[in-house]
Amino acid sequence: MGKRRGKTKYFDYSLLVIIMFLVCFGLVMVYSSSYYSGMQLKNPDPAFYLKKQIVSTMIGMVVFVFCIFFDYRFYYKLAPWIYLGSVFSVLLILTPLGVTLNHARRWINVGFGTIQPAEICKVGVIVAVAAFAVYVGKGIDKWRNLFVVGGIAGIPAALILFITKNLSSAIIVFGIGFVMYFVVTKRYWPFAVLAVLAVAAVAAFMYYIHYYVDPVTAGVEIDENTGYRMMRVLAWRHPEEYASGKGYQTLQALYALGSGGFFGKGLGQSIQKLGFIPEAQNDMIFSVVCEELGLFGGICLILLFVMMIWRFAIIALNAPDLFGAMLVVGVAAHISIQVILNIAVVTNVIPNTGITLPFISYGGTSVMFLLAEMGIVLNVSRHIKYRHD
Repeated sequence: MGKRRGKTKYFDYSLLVIIMFLVCFGLVMVYSSSYYSGMQLKNPDPAFYLKKQIVSTMIGMVVFVFCIFFDYRFYYKLAPWIYLGSVFSVLLILTPLGVTLNHARRWINVGFGTIQPAEICKVGVIVAVAAFAVYVGKGIDKWRNLFVVGGIAGIPAALILFITKNLSSAIIVFGIGFVMYFVVTKRYWPFAVLAVLAVAAVAAFMYYIHYYVDPVTAGVEIDENTGYRMMRVLAWRHPEEYASGKGYQTLQALYALGSGGFFGKGLGQSIQKLGFIPEAQNDMIFSVVCEELGLFGGICLILLFVMMIWRFAIIALNAPDLFGAMLVVGVAAHISIQVILNIAVVTNVIPNTGITLPFISYGGTSVMFLLAEMGIVLNVSRHIKYRHD
């Protein structure tokens, strides 16, 4: 008699290990990069930022475990409410619940703390686009559905941009929907056209900057009408020319990257975090990682994110249904876009846009919703079944 074949449920322990390592490493780097800033507070506490991050991480872990065991298929029925709730959360910034921190009104007061609605919108768009892809099925290739997906991602992105003035989060929210549609549709030529148009637009913009706006190359003077985003572009092109202004943070980050060498100065030994890089625990934390752990540490961190995306791909390809696969694709898009943009900003490949590094940068709302997304992905993996002898 031959051996009986059965089915065994799957769980991606490799992804779980990667997530746990990134969370723990993030806490270490938050403390390493922020203890000097903590000592400069009115009530000096070197562990001030670490303590707040630990509290957010613990809450995130509860949500993480819940999402692992809460059947992801229920999100399909909840999708309209999750999406509308995320959009409504952005509008709450305009009410008395809106909170201004560091000269930016991007948070809402929820009683026990503050939450950034942009992070809620990332989850809202992931769930909504995944549900819509399942709802229309093969009809996703129709032209009108391209615009529907564009609207699903574009509405919260536009609200984030105009209400909070947060261009980076708006790009990420819209980018998530863009990538998800690219994966689910069989119609690729519109993306090729968009790519050509985007390259042409960037080339035209850079030509305009080079010959008509940039004081260094065009020989013109900066006037009072030059907006802060244009100043960021100019600082990106010539950070040394704006060392006392918009180019200061970028220059200090580059100094940190260069001074770390291949193996770094050692954990906790960064010089640039001692008041040179403003709020080093936030957007520019990757530069502190490279200064303390060197190019080797930076590459290892990037490889961890690559491994994470690879595990996402494995889960998405083996998901039991389209909805589960698209949820994983959405999370993969979120992590990929945010990691690429953050490292590009730190290395001055693109202008400074204020994007955090997932799991590593300080930010309570970010880590909580990232862990929720990870829980959803692992929940999808739990529903994968494989045959064995």
